Amino acid sequence: MSLVYAGILSHAPGITGRANLATNTLVRDAFYNCLEDQRNEIEASGAEVLVVVAAEHFANFFMDNMPAYCIGIGEKHYGPVEDAEWLKIPKTSIPGAPDLALRLAKKVMERVDIAYSEEWKCDHGIMVPLNFLTPNFDMPVVPCNINCQGPPLTPLTRVWRFGEALRQACDEQAEKIAIVGTGGISHWPATPDSGKINEAWDREFLEQLMNQDKQKLLSYSDEDVYDQAGQGGFEIRTLVAAAAAAGGKGDLQFYSAELPIFAVGCTVARFEISS
Repeated sequence: MSLVYAGILSHAPGITGRANLATNTLVRDAFYNCLEDQRNEIEASGAEVLVVVAAEHFANFFMDNMPAYCIGIGEKHYGPVEDAEWLKIPKTSIPGAPDLALRLAKKVMERVDIAYSEEWKCDHGIMVPLNFLTPNFDMPVVPCNINCQGPPLTPLTRVWRFGEALRQACDEQAEKIAIVGTGGISHWPATPDSGKINEAWDREFLEQLMNQDKQKLLSYSDEDVYDQAGQGGFEIRTLVAAAAAAGGKGDLQFYSAELPIFAVGCTVARFEISS
């Protein structure tokens, strides 16, 4: 078995960029401690490569070319594309895993059509997780993008299949691989409702995710998600993909809606790896 860890975590620029503005410092620090625990769990798993399933925010793609899925196969990735002072993450290069990434892409393509890229610009959707999970930016990373920005969006049934295809691809490799899915749950970025969090919706979704309730997870419509969780809620695709890849039940290690300055429900969880 080559998949040795699977988990999820939130990303939002405020998690690093507005850390000093959080008034509930006890909750903020508990969140950061859980992210440190996740880093330690990934390290303890023996993972040699980190696959990050994320939603990018028009850093690499726009409406003239918006692939449903893309895997980064380059030797290096660069980020953040945002202002480093604003995000509080310095600009740097991140090592890729080009040989492994190409093998993963070829295998995934047997079940799900994907794009690939040798040049990847990392925005906060990847840089914020990496800031906590590999703070020296020295662990090889394979970025995987799911379009969560520009409708029409890939159906959740297809997302599940992508996660399963990614798992199958990982299991055929010699390298030990960790997967994290990173996205928001309910959030309304770059709107007058920024900072709003639908805690009840988040918790219901997370319960279904932790229980691997495939039927309910795949029943969400984009219209209902937009109404209850905002346009940022479309990023549940990254979390669903990670759950499908893991196959086992989840352990919700942290959730809080008490950090509105981060403009997202803050989440950390891991999954059992099914055999």
